[in-house]
Amino acid sequence: MNRWQQRRSRQVVPVFVNVRSGFGERRRRDPGRRLTAWAARVLELWRYPVKSLLGEPLDEIEVDGRGVVGDRVFAVTDRDGKIGSGKTTRRFRCLQGLFELRARSGGERAIVTVPDGRELRVGDPRLDSFLSERYGDDVRVLAESSVRHHDAAPLHLLTTASLRWLQAALPLSLIDRRRFRPNILLNVPGSDLVEDGWLGARFRLGTAVIRILDRSERCVMATNAQDDLPNDPAILRGVAKLNESCLGVYAAVETPGHVRVGALLRPL
Repeated sequence: MNRWQQRRSRQVVPVFVNVRSGFGERRRRDPGRRLTAWAARVLELWRYPVKSLLGEPLDEIEVDGRGVVGDRVFAVTDRDGKIGSGKTTRRFRCLQGLFELRARSGGERAIVTVPDGRELRVGDPRLDSFLSERYGDDVRVLAESSVRHHDAAPLHLLTTASLRWLQAALPLSLIDRRRFRPNILLNVPGSDLVEDGWLGARFRLGTAVIRILDRSERCVMATNAQDDLPNDPAILRGVAKLNESCLGVYAAVETPGHVRVGALLRPL
C-alpha cells in the first residue's frame, strides 16, 4: 500500500479554527462548500522542472495524467539514488540550500540557475560538478525513471482564501504562496480552508477535467528560506496544530487539457 492509499484509507475530518481564540473545532465537511468553487479563478500557474528547486511562473500550462507537462521531470540525486529534498527519509536525502537554485524549462533539458548566476543546462558536467562540490558527494541532476518524482499526486492546488486564513492564524509569520509550491494558485474570496470541502469533487479547469484526491500534507520545505522569505519553523507547527499539517489539495487529471491564468474552476 503506497502513501496515497494509506492516507485515503483513513477518514479525514478537517479542523476548522476560530482564528480569534486559536482553538480548533472538528466538524463534518459541508458538501455545499464545494459549490463555492465557481468563484475560484486561476491567479498563478507554476512549474518546477527540477524537484525541490525553485520553479517558474507561467501564463499557461498543459496538463496530462502525470500532471503539469514538464513538472518535476528532473531531480537532484545522490550516488545511492536518493532524491535531494529538505528532509531525510527512505526516499529522500536532506540537502540544505536547494532553494538557492532555480530551474526553468529549456526544451528537453531544464536550465538551472546557480547562486553565482551561471545558467547550466541539465546534463552539463559543470552542473553536476557544482552540485558534487557543494554537497561533498557524487550528486547529479537526473531524469525521472520508473518512480515518479511527485510526492503524492500529479497536481497541487492552493487558494488565496487558505493563505489568508493561515496569515490570520499566524500573524507573526510571513505567509506567501511560494512557500507551499502549488502548481495552480486559485483566487477565492474570503478567509477559509475552502478547498478542504472539495475532496472527491470533479472540476473543469480550462479544457482539462480534474478530480480532487486529498488534502496536501505539508513538510519542512514550507518553512525554508527562499528569496526574500526567511526561515520560519512556526509555519509548519501552526499548520500541524490548526489543520492536521494540511494546506491545499492534491488532484488527478482525468482529461488532459490546456489551462491559462484567468481560467475558472467549474464544478461538474
